[in-house]
This record gives sequence, C-alpha cells and structure tokens, in this order.
Amino acid sequence: MKYITCEKPGEFKLKEKSVPINSKGNSILKVNKVGICGTDLHAYAGNQPFFSYPRILGHELATTVKEIGENDKGIKVGDNVVVMPYLSCKKCISCKNGKPNCCTNIQVLGVHTDGGMQEHICVPIDILIPAQNLTDDEMAIVEPLAIGAHAIRRAELKPGETIVVVGCGPIGIGIMKLAQIAGAEVIAIDINQKRLDYAKKEIGIDYVVLGDTKAVEKVKQITNGDMATAVFDATGHKGALENGPDYMSHGGRYVLVGLSKGELLFSHPAIHAKETTIMCSRNATLEDFEHVISILEKGLFPLDSFITHNVDYTEMISHFDSWLNSNNGVIKATVSF
Repeated sequence: MKYITCEKPGEFKLKEKSVPINSKGNSILKVNKVGICGTDLHAYAGNQPFFSYPRILGHELATTVKEIGENDKGIKVGDNVVVMPYLSCKKCISCKNGKPNCCTNIQVLGVHTDGGMQEHICVPIDILIPAQNLTDDEMAIVEPLAIGAHAIRRAELKPGETIVVVGCGPIGIGIMKLAQIAGAEVIAIDINQKRLDYAKKEIGIDYVVLGDTKAVEKVKQITNGDMATAVFDATGHKGALENGPDYMSHGGRYVLVGLSKGELLFSHPAIHAKETTIMCSRNATLEDFEHVISILEKGLFPLDSFITHNVDYTEMISHFDSWLNSNNGVIKATVSF
C-alpha cells in the first residue's frame, strides 16, 4: 500500500509498504480522506512541539472498517467510523480523573506516532466512533471541530455571552461557529482581512476586527466598554497569546487553544486586577466528538465553504507548500486516498 512520510522539515516522500496485520483489540481501516491541520503544517515547517522525524502525518480521518473483531460498540466491517486519534494509557492520574485528552503518556496519531496519511491503518477499536450518517468530508472535520467543542466546554460558555476568538484558521472558525450555536455573540480577530471576510460572510460572525493596534479599542466599542467574558486564542502565536487578556472583561476567562513552543509573559497586575481565569484546552474527549457529530448530522456547520482545497494523495506533495500561505485562500485542505 502507498503512504506519505514527512522525512524532515520541508521534505515529503511517497513510499510503499505492506498492509498492516490486524491483532486482538485493534481494527484495520481503509483511509478515505485526511484533513490537513495546523499540526501537519507546523511539522512540515519544522516548528511543531513534541515532534520527531520521520513521521506519517494525519489525524483528521475519514475511514471505513476493513477488519474488526467482536466489540461492544457494534462496529462491523463496512461501517464508516471517525477516529479519535489520542492513544491514552488509561492508568495515569489524568486518565483516572476522566481526562484522557491530557494523559501523561499520550500518543497522538500523526504527532507522537504514525498517523493516517496512508491507504490503511491499524488502530485500537476503543478510539473508533460510529459515523454512518456522515460523509467523508464531514468525518474528516470532526476532530478539528471537537478541539473547538472542548475549548467551549472548558470555558463553560453560556448563552448570551460575548466572546472573542483570536485566529480565523480552521480551529478558530470551529470555535466561532460552535459558540454561535451555543448562543454566544462572537467577535473574530485576525491579521488577515480575507479570513475575516470569510468569517463574516460564510460563518455569519457578528463582528470582525483586524488585529492591529486599534483592536482592543474596537472590542471595547463593540462591548460598550465591558470587553469579552471569554477570550479564545486559536493562533499559537506568542504575541497574540500574550495580548489575549487585553480583550477580556473583569472576571473573565482566557482559554489557550493554540500552542506556542516558547514561554509566555503576562503582566501580573493586569491579569490579577481582572481576577483572570487562565486555562489551557488540549485535544478533545469522546463527549466533544459526539457533540460535533450531532452538529454535523443536523447540517448546522457550513461544510461546503470550510473545505476549500482537496487533492488526491498522489498530488499532495506538490500542493502542500501552497497550503502554508493563507493568502492562497486556504481554510481547510483535505487529501483523498
């Protein structure tokens, strides 16, 4: 079977190997489509934390079951399944406390261990979620939307809140739309006007603000001086992460979804005065995946405009560089197998 490996920063190779052999507790899946996420882009660019080379990328997967043993999920050969790509140990303090998404020994497909950029993949049955009612395109975006769903749940978002989401990439857009569905008023901030225009036109975001020196004042005007009760960073950019509390109201929450490699610096008097709650949001849980699947089944997410680029796996290597540049109109790219 064919597979693509990221040999080192800036270099992919299309290779061939044997189809994996199934074993007890595992399943063999036919990979139909892979979503390209920020992790893949950062890995290719050489600035992804917790990463080593060579690596088969890909953890946003649309798959069909080819081989599977008896299981209590009722999954059988031929079923469409979403893969929850987080391999947790089930033994550490986090897992025992119901937080396998931040397991101390976590292995994320396509990051810590090889992912789905291959024709077939062998994965544990316990990370499969039935998705018979979803298309390949829908299955391929469940994981990134679940990241947003988890962040919203972490923030305990309530209807009627006004929030700021910094970053109009796929994760940020997911947070925005899911927050809207939850009843929040959303202010989107980005330095790319084209992405702001997309958020306004296609996602229906209430307010868009260019991320320049006037952004804080604009948020203040929109909120009549109150600022946002919750701020979500979906950039992972050091400067953006450090500026996030400036958009937040007194008594608000700041949710760090994007990941930066370095240290962050905040003014303690400024965050202390607001009694700021700073929380990180990592990966997602089964509850988040199931919530997103429900949203997609109801047709509440604008899938057609979200997936902007798709190529066959045989053409991915020649197109990948162009997906690094948001000026090319890329929101979500996918690869078909």
